[in-house]
Amino acid sequence: MKILSGNSNRPLAEAISACLNAPLTKAAIRRFSDLEVFVEILENVRGEDVFIIQSTSYPANDNLMELLVSIDALRRASAQRITAVIPYYGYARQDRKTGSRTPISAKLVANLITTAGADRVLTMDLHAGQIQGFFDIPTDNLFAAPVFLNDIEKSRAEGEELVIVSPDVGGVVRARAVAKRLGAELAIIDKRREKAGVSEVMHIIGDVKDRRCILVDDIVDSAGTLCNAAEALMQDGAKAVQAYTTHGVLSGGAVARVSASPLESLMTTDSIQATEAMRVAHNIRQITIAPLLAEAILRIAENRSVSSLFD
Repeated sequence: MKILSGNSNRPLAEAISACLNAPLTKAAIRRFSDLEVFVEILENVRGEDVFIIQSTSYPANDNLMELLVSIDALRRASAQRITAVIPYYGYARQDRKTGSRTPISAKLVANLITTAGADRVLTMDLHAGQIQGFFDIPTDNLFAAPVFLNDIEKSRAEGEELVIVSPDVGGVVRARAVAKRLGAELAIIDKRREKAGVSEVMHIIGDVKDRRCILVDDIVDSAGTLCNAAEALMQDGAKAVQAYTTHGVLSGGAVARVSASPLESLMTTDSIQATEAMRVAHNIRQITIAPLLAEAILRIAENRSVSSLFD
C-alpha cells in the first residue's frame, strides 16, 4: 500500500500516514511558469495499491486538476489500483439542474476522475448521497457523525438537555441520525433563501427554550445560515448554541461573521485545511478525521467492509 498526498491538505495526509504507520510516497508536484500542473512520482509504484489524498477545496479548479494529473501519472506508472481519497468533494452542491441551461457539475467532475484512471473513490459526507451514483466506479461515502458524537458526549454536562437542530429542511435526515444516537430531541429551522449566498431565518419547529442547541450541517460556506439560525435560537430562549459541520469552507467574511455571532463554538473537521483566520478565531475549532479515514483506507486495502465502521 502506498499513500500519496496532493497539496490541498498536506497536514491531514501526514496525520493519516502516521495513523497507518506508512510514510507518504515521494512525489514532485509543481507548477510551470504559466501555472500548468506537473506531477512526477519519485518512487516505484508498479503493482501497488495507491491511495491519493486530495480535497478539491479552494482553489477548487487547481486542486481538482492536481488530482487528475496525479491519477494519470500513477496509472502510467503501472499502479495496480488507484483510490482517490477526497475528504471534501468540491462541486458537490451542483448536483442537479437549477435552471433551463445549467450544468450538473458534480457529475462532470465524477466523469473526469473516472476517465483519469481512478479505480475507487473514498469521500466523506457528500452534500447529496445520490452523487455516489454519478461514479461508474466503487464509491465509499464516510460519515463524520461518529466523530461529532464523541466530541458532544465529552463536553456534555451530566443530565444536560440537548436539542439537535437542522438548519434547513434538507438536513433533517442528518440531524435526526445524530439526535437518535444522543437520545436528544430534534428541532428544524424553516428558512427562505432569497438568492444564492443569502439566507433568512423564518421560524423554529420544536421546543428549544432553556436547552443547549447543537446545529448539525455538512457544509458551512458563507456561514449566513448558521449565524442567522443561532440568533433565532437565542431569541427563542435557547441556553446556548453550538454548531458541528463536516466541511468548513468558510469563504469570504465567514470567519468574522462566526466570531461576531451568538455561536458559542463552531466545530468542523479537517477535511479542508484551516486558514490562519480560522486558527486564531476564538469560537472555531477543528476535529481531526484522520483516524477514521486511515481505518477506511486500511479496510479497503485489505478488502474488508467499510460500511461496518458505522454499524
